[in-house]
This record gives sequence, structure tokens and C-alpha cells, in this order.
Amino acid sequence: MELRELASFLAVVEEGQFARAAARLFLSPPAVTAHVQRLERELGVRLLERSPLRLTEAGERFVPHARAALAAVNAAADAVTDLRADGEPPLRVGVMGHGSAELTPAIVRAFRQARPGTRLTILPLDFTEHVSALVERKADVAFVRPPPDDDRIETDVLTTEPRIVGVPADGPSAEAGALRLADVLDLPIVAVPDVTPSVFTDYLYFTAAVNGERGRRGPDMARNPQDVLLSIAAGRGVGSALRSFARFYPWPGVRYVPILDAPWDSSVLATRRGDPDPRVRAFRAIAAALARDLGPVVSAGAPSGLRDHPELVRGGLGGLDSLEP
Repeated sequence: MELRELASFLAVVEEGQFARAAARLFLSPPAVTAHVQRLERELGVRLLERSPLRLTEAGERFVPHARAALAAVNAAADAVTDLRADGEPPLRVGVMGHGSAELTPAIVRAFRQARPGTRLTILPLDFTEHVSALVERKADVAFVRPPPDDDRIETDVLTTEPRIVGVPADGPSAEAGALRLADVLDLPIVAVPDVTPSVFTDYLYFTAAVNGERGRRGPDMARNPQDVLLSIAAGRGVGSALRSFARFYPWPGVRYVPILDAPWDSSVLATRRGDPDPRVRAFRAIAAALARDLGPVVSAGAPSGLRDHPELVRGGLGGLDSLEP
């Protein structure tokens, strides 16, 4: 049983789709599928039903043990990091949701090509870790949205995009070609934990754009995109996002509608202010260069623009199994 098999299995469980699990791990979908199949063969039981995707009884029993095993391995590695012969711990890259769209894997790939000797660890971040992942040194660089308003953090804007709202596909809002902020205030936007930074909740609820007016809140609590999508598909809530979210999270029962009068917002690469680590500086420089060259393509809508940028296709949409840690 290999760690990558456990990681792929847990990513599929948490993301709800093999394709999203692959994007999160920077692997190809066939690689994730193969990892799960090998794990099932080794255990001699089926862990996941494929259609619809859900845990079997064996899978339900296995999940907590798989999480504990990965946590134990990570803790063991952290315990001896400072004793490594080269003395250099891995560079930890945090990614909230789909990060900065197609730029995220393109930047990671470019960094690995530029510094092949640097080890990377990719960490998924939830909404509550918008700032804490960096401040508490869980991550060294982080793809988040919107820009944190914390003096301990500095940011590089990577994409700037229109806003959308995900609504139940069978609800009245799904029939609208577009909505306005006044319409969104009447919709039950999912709630987030109290510990979520205010800058993220303000982004989610358009606080500045509606002059602080408080809209409705849905009955469900969300810490990550999967939580939001489950609430929407169940007809219990809605969720706001950047336009690129729709490309990365197609979901049965969910429809995405543009918000005409919402201000555009940005995804950023965030780092600790003044971080002297040369790897962090190199990562920022590569991110800034790719954002300058490719960011407008991503912000405008990647699928149509990618034909003119095959390097982004290679780095962001295909061949991701080469990024396997």
C-alpha cells in the first residue's frame, strides 16, 4: 500500500469526483483512477461505487484509518526535517479551491522545471485558512482569493475576473440569463465558520458592493467548494465565486449565473511579508511572469484563449501526472 494511493483515495472522497481530485493533486485523472484501483486490489474490497460515486461500507470504515495514516507519515517527516542532510524542507504550496484557475498548475510546473532540486508539497486549503495557513506556517506560498488584508501577508494578483453565483439547476434563478446584486441578497448564500477571515466573508457576500447590507444565509455551513456545491445541488443554498470556478466545478444540479453589477475580484499568490526564503522569491517571480503573460487569457476565459498558449495547456490542463509529489 503506497501513500500516493491513500492520498488519491481521500482526494476523491473529499472532492466527490475523480477529475477534481486529480486537479487538486496535480495528477491526471487516469493516474488517480489507477491509484484507487490498486488500493482496492491490495485490500481485496471495493472502496468506492462509481455510478453514482459514493463510499461503500468498506470505504466508510477505511477513510478514518487512511487519514490517520497520512497524518502520521506527515508528522514523522516533520519531526526529522531539520536533520535532513541537505537541511532544506519542502516548499509547501497551499491551494484554496481551484486556486488561480489554469495558472496554478502552470506556475507549479514552471517552478519545478526552473528548480528541479526543490521538493514541493501541495496542500489543499479551506476557507478558514485564508490567512492562517501562512501565518501559522502550514504553507509557504498560497493561491487564495480575495487578497488578504493582513499586514503580515503580501500578495501578487494573478487573475481578475467577473463574479458568478451557483444556484440550483431546477430553481427559478437558474432560468435567468444574469442576476444583479439585489437579486443575490434575496438568495440563501451558504454560511461559513465564524473563524473565517472577514475579508473572505465580505468577498463571499459582496459586503462592500451592497453597502454592508446583510442578505440571507442558507442553512448549511461550508468550509470548502465541495460543501458549497452539495448545498446548491440539494436546493438548500447558493454560492458566489469567480467566473473560472464554473470551468473547474461542473456539478450535477448546479447552474452558474453571472452577476451583472458585481465588481470584478482577484485571485492572488500570498506569501509571508518579507519572507527571505529564496525559493519563495523564485516562486513569486515565476508566478508574476506567467500572470503577466497568461493572466489576461485566464481572466478572459481560458478555454477559447488557450489555443494560442500551448504551454498553459501542457502545464495546466494536461500531463499533470508529471507533477506528482
